[in-house]
Amino acid sequence: MSLIDKVSHSLHKTLNGETDLLSWQNLIAENKISEQQSDKAFIFVTPKFDYSQILPVEPAINVIRASVAKVQDPNLPAVKVWITGEVGLEHDEMAGMSQGTFNASIFSILLVLIILLLAYRSWLLMWATLITLGLGMVFCGLFASVAVKQLNLISVAFAVSNIGLGVEYAIHLCLRYRDNLDQHGNHKPSAIRSALVETAPSLILCAGTTSIGLYAFIPTDYQGISELGLLAGTSLFICLFITLTVLPVILKLLPTPPRHILHKGEQPGDSKFSALLASFTLHYAKPISAVTLVGTLVSIFFVFQVKTDFNPLNLRDPNTESVIAFKELMKARETSPMTLTVLANNAAEAHELQAQLAKLETVDKTVSLFDFVPDDQEQKLAIIDDMALTLGQQSQGFPLLKTGEDPAASIKRMIATVDATLPKKTSPSDIQSLKAFKQELEDVLVELDARLQPDRGVFIEKIQTSLLGTLPTVMNQLLTGFKAEEITIDAIPTNLRERWLSAEGLYRIQIYPKKDLNDLDNMQTFITDVQAIAPNATDLPVMYWESMKAVLAAFQEAITIALVSIAVLLMLIRRSIVDTLLVMTPLVLAGLFTMATTVFTGTPINFANIIALPLLMGLGVDNGIHMVEKLHHSLSENQNIYQSSTARGMFYGALTTISSFVGLAFSPHAGIASMGVVITIGIFWIMTCTFVVLPAISKLVLK
Repeated sequence: MSLIDKVSHSLHKTLNGETDLLSWQNLIAENKISEQQSDKAFIFVTPKFDYSQILPVEPAINVIRASVAKVQDPNLPAVKVWITGEVGLEHDEMAGMSQGTFNASIFSILLVLIILLLAYRSWLLMWATLITLGLGMVFCGLFASVAVKQLNLISVAFAVSNIGLGVEYAIHLCLRYRDNLDQHGNHKPSAIRSALVETAPSLILCAGTTSIGLYAFIPTDYQGISELGLLAGTSLFICLFITLTVLPVILKLLPTPPRHILHKGEQPGDSKFSALLASFTLHYAKPISAVTLVGTLVSIFFVFQVKTDFNPLNLRDPNTESVIAFKELMKARETSPMTLTVLANNAAEAHELQAQLAKLETVDKTVSLFDFVPDDQEQKLAIIDDMALTLGQQSQGFPLLKTGEDPAASIKRMIATVDATLPKKTSPSDIQSLKAFKQELEDVLVELDARLQPDRGVFIEKIQTSLLGTLPTVMNQLLTGFKAEEITIDAIPTNLRERWLSAEGLYRIQIYPKKDLNDLDNMQTFITDVQAIAPNATDLPVMYWESMKAVLAAFQEAITIALVSIAVLLMLIRRSIVDTLLVMTPLVLAGLFTMATTVFTGTPINFANIIALPLLMGLGVDNGIHMVEKLHHSLSENQNIYQSSTARGMFYGALTTISSFVGLAFSPHAGIASMGVVITIGIFWIMTCTFVVLPAISKLVLK
């Protein structure tokens, strides 16, 4: 856009009541400085943290907001200040998580209450379950405070496991207690005692096998995963202990739930749906097994296409100010924080490293302290001296703008000049620009004639500010350059020099990538190339990459150890290879199907949703043990294997777990939403494999 077009555009906006400020810096250095960067500046702030508040940096951010409000001038375009960086990102994340998950939590709690009411058909048993779960969470939290002192992004997931498995233990005991009352009319103590005797062995076995699998996470090198294994595994025993000790006491203290009247031959849990499902899975065992085999092969293919995304920025709410600003910085190579840093022991080593790194195809450029010292200074200073000599006294400063004069006469002379120039122009674009400029000038005259003092003076000042407000400052900055002197490293300001040269004499070299590092392949290649020359290169890309590798390796190691440990323990307890394989079937198949489904839903594995794996593994093992035990006694098509309290306990336990986390899938926080999605998908496949696939396979195997 030409100068005359920019002036016309500025006049048009001002005449229409908008505030505009023509940037003379962009006009003067149009080919040297990109418009995207020329109007931006950085202010580095180190806040004081107030840890007595939930959001410790909020007071500092409020001070910044207040300062920004003070500098706003209603006659000038608004000054937009973005707060980002590590502190800003963490503040927005904490605030967003608190606000974004509140509604989801309320929704989930209401849904859990409804499901518990459907399962028990009793308010008393519902409250007994919630009290037991609450006590379990309290004692598990106390154990965590003693065992690991503080939680991190991964180890905090032990709470997810507690909610999912802890509520299932309570549901199994309460449903058996409810059935004892309904079926036999036992008085309360006998019903409670029978429920304990009948459910305790299987619950203890489930807790034992699942905890062994979780404890397999402890030997891994990644601290968060190791602590997750310790906390989640031990918390299972805490929840089980409270379920088997405190819950019976609560049931004893609460009034006896009213019995449900059963017709002759009717069993607790009888329903048309459960009978139909039992008949379907056992009658069509071969087709179901065949479809499962095909689905397994397809899932294995898609598992190798599962995407991973361990960039913490992608886990945050993309609509928060700090994330928007951070991504804006990443758009330009000059401001992107996704760079590598290398430390050199001395100046010679720094020069040598820069020369080697600059030759890499993946490196755009390198920056060190030496790059702040201009090249060819003697020649440039001579040119500046010649310009200053030519300008003479005018190079000392730019004159102030005149105020208080009526510009009408000058505008009319300018219109006359445009009229005289138009016939000489042949370029259509030049003619159009001049006509548009003339029209704006005529509109200014009309506006001036329509105004009276002092409103006329205010309008003139607004026009002048819009067109020339930045000119004196820019020109004085330019003229100050005529006083330039030779720059040496020692002449660089201390606050800047200390960012590139430490007190110990270490030189910092910043390395900019040539390609977008949001692509994992580009990131890996960039890091590998740079570290081949400078093995100690580090910074955000290395932190993200190494964290991703460590987490994936730790989870792969832990899952492998867990599966082997669970299989060995089941073999020792059940003394049957067939039973062991059947118990492991829902777990393995659900894992494959879940990973394959994430490919179709476009949900990459990240720091947030990968912590769902321990919960899914625990549910898979528990459900497999319960279902195999029932199938040993109920493999006839005339028998309803889903009417028992065990099967209903698994079903309602899974529903409550899904309900606890399905609301999170709609959270604005991307990490929390992905965790809700993966948990929901995983539990769906666990229940499908447990209630449909496992009975069908067992029908063919257990004859």
